[in-house]
Amino acid sequence: MSETTRKVAVVTGAGTGIGRACALALARAGYAVTLAGRRQEALQATAAAADGETLVAPCDVADAAAVERMFEATVQRFGRVDVLFNNAGSGAPAVPIDELSVEQWRAVVDANLHGSFLCARQAVRIMKRQTPQGGRIINNGSISAHAPRPNSTPYTATKHAITGLTKCLSLDGRPFNIACGQIDIGNAATEMTERMRNGVPQADGRIAVEPRMDVEHVAQAVVFMAGLPLESNVQFMTIMATNMPFVGRG
Repeated sequence: MSETTRKVAVVTGAGTGIGRACALALARAGYAVTLAGRRQEALQATAAAADGETLVAPCDVADAAAVERMFEATVQRFGRVDVLFNNAGSGAPAVPIDELSVEQWRAVVDANLHGSFLCARQAVRIMKRQTPQGGRIINNGSISAHAPRPNSTPYTATKHAITGLTKCLSLDGRPFNIACGQIDIGNAATEMTERMRNGVPQADGRIAVEPRMDVEHVAQAVVFMAGLPLESNVQFMTIMATNMPFVGRG
């Protein structure tokens, strides 16, 4: 892909899990990829595995100044931003809300919601002003954007809020050729879902092992969403392990 046709993607949380898989898949698809995340060593490992040009950009997405520097470095290196995958996030201990500390609540809000806002804000600023104008933002929503797990107040609340962010970005981006969609992921096989091998609490109080899916399937879905012409948009996509207990009762 030539310099004039190459597209540029920013992936947050690119050091591990879903972010790493999606960053590598975007690089294979011909994107220049900025790898953003808190741990430089993990980002460098992703860069070493990437088949394409990358920029390692350590960044705490909850830090507005750090986010601005990361996007400035991206534009300085690659010239523009075509895709933002807002993926970075975290959870809190699975405890009842009255046992959750304010600090734990704020940490999840900062990572999942505030960080997504800061990155989207900076991406929109760039996409409005670049030539050709426009770009695409993909938010990682999670199955929890639709239905909670037991004792998951911070994570579920922030993922519901991501849906609102996605809709507002879609609406407000229309005049500037900026598309925004959301991918809701259920049980991708990453470090974060290892506990499902031993069983996790269900809505009816049982502990049950839950099926997982290859994280590469998520990466393929993100590449598909990213690669659409800007005249088209996947507004919401749910990709999940076929047999996970999401659709149904109990």
